[in-house]
Amino acid sequence: MSKIKDRDYLALTAMLRAREAKMLDRDKMDRMLSASSYADAAKLLTDCGYEDMSAMDAKGVDEVLSAHRAAVYDEIVRMSPQPELVDVFRLKYDYHNAKVVVKAKGMAVDGEHLFSGVGRVSGEAIIHAIEEDAYSALPPVLAAAVQEATAALAKTGNPQQAEFILDEAYFKELGEIAGRVGSAYLTGYVKLQIDAANLRAVVRTVRMNRGVDFMMQALIPGGNVSPELLAQAAGSGDSLAALFTATTLQEAAALGAEAVKGGSMTKFELACDNALTAYLASAKLVSFGNEPVAEYLGMVETEITAIRMILSGRLAGIEPSVIRERLRDINA
Repeated sequence: MSKIKDRDYLALTAMLRAREAKMLDRDKMDRMLSASSYADAAKLLTDCGYEDMSAMDAKGVDEVLSAHRAAVYDEIVRMSPQPELVDVFRLKYDYHNAKVVVKAKGMAVDGEHLFSGVGRVSGEAIIHAIEEDAYSALPPVLAAAVQEATAALAKTGNPQQAEFILDEAYFKELGEIAGRVGSAYLTGYVKLQIDAANLRAVVRTVRMNRGVDFMMQALIPGGNVSPELLAQAAGSGDSLAALFTATTLQEAAALGAEAVKGGSMTKFELACDNALTAYLASAKLVSFGNEPVAEYLGMVETEITAIRMILSGRLAGIEPSVIRERLRDINA
């Protein structure tokens, strides 16, 4: 097969760039928050290409947003010179389903209402694999992780051990996919996600007064900063912040250092999310290639998260100012 070139993405990049103008931006979010009612806020989204959700409850909103995400994924899979690129964003839903199945099985409860339908494989397929001890229908890395997590939960009775196993497998497979696409941009995005996940794990572990052994189980290899360095710095907020100086996570690490000492977890978590958004936005400087496509997929994820937060907040009667302070940056 001939090597994929950036120009092979020319038509797809042009189409997605044109769509970006209609996407949710800070001005549209502010208008949704200042709208006189939930219905008026929801109607504003029809200009962004969404179904009218003004008469829907939270369940209906979630179904519309999930269907929108699935449609975007399916379209780009059909059009992309490298369909596997979409899996960098789709993969987390496979592992979400795996966590739901493994923990539900361990607790003998039904978790099917929590399944996501936008992964590569369904939650039902994961259930079938476990019940029949037949994993050939699952992607290999996911299959091995589900088997290991199921065994660990049965042995220890600790759902957190199963989560650690599935999280490590998720990031391992994410890195493999980025490598197969051959994109330095996507590889950098995966490394940044690992760094952000590890930074969160360190801050949470310290705040919970858990030991280094627990922390090392939670940390993921493969980021720009090693788990060993993070564990060494965990005892000092200043040392932790210094590890990320002059990186995309600099602000998040500084807020993490404050959170370790009792500062705001909300601000810290939001800064981690915003660092990922800022990284994706760097693709705006690229005329065409896999980078703008990945950026668009990231924008869709951020848009859907913001819409769900605003609409569910408006439905629940939460003050717009409270919703606003929890919203991620948006790069549309």
